[in-house]
Amino acid sequence: MDSFFFSADAGDDDWYGNSSARSIRSLSDLDDERLYLVDHRWWNETRESMFREVDGVLYSTSSCLSDDFESEIILDMRRSEIDGDDDCNGEEQGVSGREYALISEWMFYRALKWHYDLKKVQNLAAIEDNKADLFFLQVRLSISGTRNSLIVRICEKDNEVGAFNKSCQIFTLKIWDFSGQITKFFLQGRMLHDNSGPVNKEISLELQVYGLYHYFMLKENGMEVDSKTELKVNGHSNEVKPYVRLGQSHTSSFNEAHKLGLTGLYNLGNTCFMNSAIQCLVHTPQLVDYFLGDFRKDLNFENPLGMNVCIFQIIYYYFLQVKCMNYLFAHVDQGKLALAFGDLLRQLWTPGVTSVGPRAFKSRLAEFAPQFDGYNQHDSQEFLAFLLDGLHEDLNRVKIKPYNEIKDVDGIPDKEVANEHWKNHLARNDSIIVDMCQGQYRSTLICPLCKKHSVTFDPFIYLSLPLPSTTMRTMTLTVLNTDGSTLPIPVTVTVPKFGKFKDLIQALSIACLLRDDETLLVAEIYNNCIIHFLGKPSDSLELVRDHDRLVAYRLPKDQDSLPLVVFTHCYLEESNGQGGPSSRRFGMPLVARIPESSDGFEIHKKFLQLLNPLLLPEEFSSDSLDTCSVNIADPDTKMDDVADDLTIEDVPNSDEVMRKSSVDVDFHFSLEKQGFSSARSKIVMDEPLLIPETRQVSVLVSWPDEMVKRYDTFILNRLPETGELPLLTNNPPESVSLYKCLEAFLKEEPLGPEDMWYCPKCKEHRQASKKLDLWRLPEVLIIHLKRFSYDQFLMDKLETYVDFPIVDFDLSNYTVHKDCQSSIHYKMYAVSNHYGGMGGGHYTAFVQCGEQWYEFNDSQVFPISEDQIKTSAAYVLFYKRV
Repeated sequence: MDSFFFSADAGDDDWYGNSSARSIRSLSDLDDERLYLVDHRWWNETRESMFREVDGVLYSTSSCLSDDFESEIILDMRRSEIDGDDDCNGEEQGVSGREYALISEWMFYRALKWHYDLKKVQNLAAIEDNKADLFFLQVRLSISGTRNSLIVRICEKDNEVGAFNKSCQIFTLKIWDFSGQITKFFLQGRMLHDNSGPVNKEISLELQVYGLYHYFMLKENGMEVDSKTELKVNGHSNEVKPYVRLGQSHTSSFNEAHKLGLTGLYNLGNTCFMNSAIQCLVHTPQLVDYFLGDFRKDLNFENPLGMNVCIFQIIYYYFLQVKCMNYLFAHVDQGKLALAFGDLLRQLWTPGVTSVGPRAFKSRLAEFAPQFDGYNQHDSQEFLAFLLDGLHEDLNRVKIKPYNEIKDVDGIPDKEVANEHWKNHLARNDSIIVDMCQGQYRSTLICPLCKKHSVTFDPFIYLSLPLPSTTMRTMTLTVLNTDGSTLPIPVTVTVPKFGKFKDLIQALSIACLLRDDETLLVAEIYNNCIIHFLGKPSDSLELVRDHDRLVAYRLPKDQDSLPLVVFTHCYLEESNGQGGPSSRRFGMPLVARIPESSDGFEIHKKFLQLLNPLLLPEEFSSDSLDTCSVNIADPDTKMDDVADDLTIEDVPNSDEVMRKSSVDVDFHFSLEKQGFSSARSKIVMDEPLLIPETRQVSVLVSWPDEMVKRYDTFILNRLPETGELPLLTNNPPESVSLYKCLEAFLKEEPLGPEDMWYCPKCKEHRQASKKLDLWRLPEVLIIHLKRFSYDQFLMDKLETYVDFPIVDFDLSNYTVHKDCQSSIHYKMYAVSNHYGGMGGGHYTAFVQCGEQWYEFNDSQVFPISEDQIKTSAAYVLFYKRV
């Protein structure tokens, strides 16, 4: 849009009687300001409640002759004698009276929201809004030579065919201008004429038309209005803008798909963190009303902290071109982040839109915050903190921040000190973010020696609450007998969270009823192999992660000195055409002790003994191999007798020869050198094994198809993670109440050695104690749960279930100054969730619209019950004062 359309001086406002028109501080911030042509009756209902101070100017239109009337419409607009409120409330208006209203974009969205809030019918938006045909017209405006009329040209080549045809009926009527833009255009023409300028200069204007012609024609023709009529913007549903898609439903769609505000956000690539935070913000009632209104009047074009340039540009100009700083900030438009966010919010509240791609907003955000450029995953709370701070600076109503000297507050009551600090803060910070989200807490430092108190009051925009460190941790391990007597079983134990390995062994011994003559050998399993044994009692359990897999082997104490054999399993698969069969590992390794002088038959016998519980109860063939297997499976058969049958020192006979030959056709055993999984050698049954210095023999067992059918290999593959709870468990997930988190945040605690406080009385640095108290609460309380923990070696996420109130969050016991609070009770309206761990995850949002809760999962939106709100994935909580 040509800028001179909006360049009228503010001093001319009285000429057209619009006392509410705002002064234009910059032209570039209005480039995206759109004008809407709506039904005057529809608008007037809202005007009587919300815009009584806004006056309209009445213009009448008439058709002019055109050389090519089939492809161009020329209209003449003249100001009528009746304006203001003289005839604004007549009965014959709107569609029947052929009178429409021209309003600004913010007026349109406020009116739309007002109509939506007024009617509390379940499917009002789907019934009423879908009757409206929202489309746009490209028009050309110019002042006639007499300067008494406005020439409007609508060309077919500038518009879609349908929109052009509709314009024939729309403009043979009267138009009330409540935006003031037509009058400003007349003023500009007068100024140009006085300066001998080109009065007939033509500009192009995109006019949004809402709810007029489509419904009007259906009523005139006596046709029923289909409540399922697809709403169209810019003429058709799939080419509005590259970031808007209309009239399409997802697999999770429902009857309220077109309800205002229930609009998803497309995931542009790891942008779920941004989508989750944005959905919580754009459903904050105060923020919605503000950005649907005339928020541009608060844009701060003079704030050097506003979102106009990247911080690197500021540093560059500061160090290299200090003299250019004032020029830089004076000539680059501020408020771009607020403009981008406001545009995105209005898209999300546009009727009929089901999903929006926030690409333009993300691009604008990356200009000021390079850390959010690209498509890496980020923390939604960090994004939220940056966005709120950026919006505050862009919309800060304080143009020149005063300098406030810090005063001595010794002996002054806390109430006076708090009020003074708050007054000084508001003198420098005044925005919708401050009005809505900022509170105040009291910080008290106490010297441990002289007991000197230092009290300060600081603002906050959100509370980061720690999750109280629990003393216990739940771990699940698989316990295996090495005598072949029982199946592997999962055992869940509770151990100290920061305990040692000996605590785990003690808990396991009790849980699995370990005998006095037994010991436990715990190993970590990865890719079906033992990667290491947990043997040091002093090892910290913090080194065991929740997704690790551990197996505890029960071994006889009196055999600790004997060699340890570790069996790992692999499938024998068909030849891959490369010269031989391939193998694939599976299942958990089996472990046992073997005699010093063991051969291949001893290995085979021990392996069959370990597999005994896995033998399937089926009828086998009568060959010697099956007989051997059945004997081992018989619980009445003594293992010594079986061992005697397999002893190779006996005099060979036909049965022994058959047994030796049959061994070669069942399991295949190979020795693996530790650290060299590819270095293998076949185990010969009657040859002794060479025991390595490590006293550990690694054997790879190849399973042919026949053996896979005889044993239950599914049990071998069932290996739960350490942090996994069994399905049948009486141990509930670890939980803590939100009030306990708040108490942990407010409790008195000593400062660290790196944060020593200089005591003015002792004249030395002291390790003081610090106590926080809530003093002044905001209208919207944002609570961040500190689920991610970091130390020198590990990063971890706490999956603690936080039991937070939904209906009544009562802070009366946690606020020390209740006199200045209108209310200290809050109600939840949104939650930002994070699923997954540190390595990756996904963000969603729960939002309450009316009385119904919805889940926003990127572009998908679907209703949920209130019972589904509380989960261990809750990350950022949003409360509003009640």
